[in-house]
Amino acid sequence: MLKFALASAWAPLTLADVTGARKLKLLYFTRSAGFEHSVVRRRAGEPSHSERNLIEMGRRRGFEVECTKDGRIFDGRLEQYDAIAFYTSGNLTGSAKDGALAMTATGKQKLLDAIAGGKGFVGIHSATNTFHSRGRPDENQTDVDPYIGMLGGEFLAHGAPQEASLLATSDFLYKNIGVPSEGLSFTDEWYTFKNFAKDLHVILVQETRFMKGDAYHRPDYPATWARIHGRGRVFYTSLGHCEEVWTDPFFQAIVQAGVGWVMKQFDFDVAPNLEKAAPQAGQLKS
Repeated sequence: MLKFALASAWAPLTLADVTGARKLKLLYFTRSAGFEHSVVRRRAGEPSHSERNLIEMGRRRGFEVECTKDGRIFDGRLEQYDAIAFYTSGNLTGSAKDGALAMTATGKQKLLDAIAGGKGFVGIHSATNTFHSRGRPDENQTDVDPYIGMLGGEFLAHGAPQEASLLATSDFLYKNIGVPSEGLSFTDEWYTFKNFAKDLHVILVQETRFMKGDAYHRPDYPATWARIHGRGRVFYTSLGHCEEVWTDPFFQAIVQAGVGWVMKQFDFDVAPNLEKAAPQAGQLKS
């Protein structure tokens, strides 16, 4: 028997197994200090579209999901979570249009320390549009924000939503969940990135040659990747802007594979492959 608990608009939402057996636990954090995507917006105190879908993924895959927008949670006991997932935007230590309470500077450091100490981390879509590095926004930086350094890449721009191809450059998805190794095609809002970590294990590459818009006039670049941060596992996918994507079985399989890997439900060698998979990824313009 499963129980869904909902308190206030910003209180944690939890899917719990009331039989008493401990499940792996994922904290899903969706504070929007910048643009608030429709997939994380709660209406009338109800769970957001992405929360509902992630909770259902957890039910199927055997992990518990706690959802919150309250940044103060990072001042608390992070050891209770096996992994943390972000669908966030902006400076999370600042004010937010969605009214959610801010993360403290101490909480941010606790998060980074927890990941370096072995906690899993999953970033979805606008997680890269969070805690920006100092410097010109249209250039790579040598000194990036510590959060960006952990995640492995930083949002640069996006164009209009369109159908685009993602090329598989790793067997990560195929070997673990059977996603076709040749690649996938989605209609979504596609981010471009800068400040790639050199040790990325690139899983899916954004194919730019058929894309429309100035943002994509650049060589192919990583769109889904994994890396090791200290003793922690980090996974990111740029997918997830459109509500339709969240119900797509391939997207759900990608997210479930990322969560499963960072929670150490399975192992995979995420040796750096950036230079081979997307050798010109750091070139921001063609």
